[in-house]
This record gives sequence, C-alpha cells and structure tokens, in this order.
Amino acid sequence: MSTHTVLTAQTVEDCIIDQKWKNYTSEDHAIWRTLFERQLETLKAHVAEEYLKGLEALGIGPEGVPNFASMNARLKKITGWEVVAVPGLIPSRPFFQMLANRQFPAGTFIRSREQLDYLEEPDIFHDVFGHVPLLANHAYADYMNEYGRVGLQGMERKAVKFLARLNWYTIEFGLIRKPEGVRIYGAGIVSSYGEAKYVAKDRSAHQLAFDLERVLRTGYYIDHFQSTYFVIDRFEDLFDLLKGGDILALIDEIRNEPTLTPFEILKRVKVIRKGTGDYWRDFPRTKTKLK
Repeated sequence: MSTHTVLTAQTVEDCIIDQKWKNYTSEDHAIWRTLFERQLETLKAHVAEEYLKGLEALGIGPEGVPNFASMNARLKKITGWEVVAVPGLIPSRPFFQMLANRQFPAGTFIRSREQLDYLEEPDIFHDVFGHVPLLANHAYADYMNEYGRVGLQGMERKAVKFLARLNWYTIEFGLIRKPEGVRIYGAGIVSSYGEAKYVAKDRSAHQLAFDLERVLRTGYYIDHFQSTYFVIDRFEDLFDLLKGGDILALIDEIRNEPTLTPFEILKRVKVIRKGTGDYWRDFPRTKTKLK
C-alpha cells in the first residue's frame, strides 16, 4: 500500500475513506516494525514521558501497521478522539473541521524501504507513530481540538499562514522542558530518524523559550532540520495560547510585520540553549523561500 494522493475536497465526508487494514502486506508490516523499533531506540531517552505513555495506552507497538478501529476503541475512552483514514494531504477547511470534532486525519499508505530515512509527504508512520500517542494526553488533546476551532475562524480572517507556523513549531517540531531536561514531543521529530538524532546529539540548533508573537512571525524551511526549536513548559500552556481567541487579534496586529528567520535570536526571547550553528551556518538562505 504505497500509493497516495493530495485531495482537493472541501468537506469532511469527501475526505474520509476506509483504512482497509486487511490489505496491508507482510512487507508493509515489516516496514512498520523496522521504523518503530529503530525510532523508539533513538527516542527513548529524549522524548516526553507523556508520549511513551500514549504509545502504551493505545497499544501502538512494533507488531505491524495499527488497525484504526482497535486503536480508536482505546483512544475514544481516554480523550474522546478518533483517528480517521484519509487518502493523502487534505485542504485546510476539512482538516480544521476534523480537529474541531476530535477527529485526527491519518494517511493510510506506508513508505517503501527506499524511503525509510526521508519522505516528502506524511505517511501512516508519521501520522500515527508521530501524532496519535499524545492525543491520549488530555491537555494536548484539548489543544489540538481548540486549534481546529481557531483554525476555522482563522480561515475567515486570512490567518492560516500564521496558524501554520504555530502548528510547525508546536505540533510538528515542539520541545518541552522537564525536570530531567528538554524533551521532544513534536511529531515531525518523533517520526523522523534523522531529525530525532539531530535533536538528541547535535547542538547546532537554538532552543528558545516559547514566545507566541515570535513563533507567529517566524518562517520555516520544510526540507532541512530546524535551526531553532521553541520550548514549552507544560502541555496546558499550549491550550492557554488559544483560549479566548486572543491569538487571532494578535495575528491582526502583526500580519504586516516582516517575517523573521529561524536563525536569529531576539533580545525579548529567553535562550535555553544557544546553538553552535554548525549545521545551518552555510545554509543558502536566499535560495529557499520561508513558509
């Protein structure tokens, strides 16, 4: 099951498909096991404990590609969320609608062995291994739900670009501060062998205390490891960012301000760790467009 697509449908109903779990081949399950086992080995000393608890609570293991129906039976009881199958990337409106309804869209295709280390579009390993375990955490699950609601409002106020940056620096590439040190929680790191090792072993990137305005104004590159990661203190803090709808007012205030690059450190932001810059010092910044 290696085919995938990009949808243009604008309704939730047109995006949801049957996972057809029985159609996964023995090779598909073997690839899942390879991805799972090597990723968990890389992550185990560097990922947030809440993520590992979610894996266990939802029964996501190395045995093979998860069956959404079985996984959802557990997830719904914990936080009321469910994973719904989609054939590929979906547009913003149905994506936000799904999150607002506590539905997480996940692709059904799995990468090939030739794509173990890098994949241009998210597959079932990224979507399920990366995102779903934290949906068993109540604070994180509430944040994702509120992000969907704010996203629908943001579409009417031309705020999607800014909300995408928030998504990038939290849901995809966020870090969290724990008593034992800074830990990974973002799905883009969790599901990436290269980026997980980069975060764990390479000191090139800055680690900055989360600052909402800075995040909303900071562009990102989609095809390189991060030069800056933003660090939260608690998952509850994420929900507080969206509470009351103040974020949309802030976006209105800053929408005409210049985009910041992820390389710079502003005086107003607390530095947790100043990166060495070794990875990105010679990055051709003018040749690649910031999102």
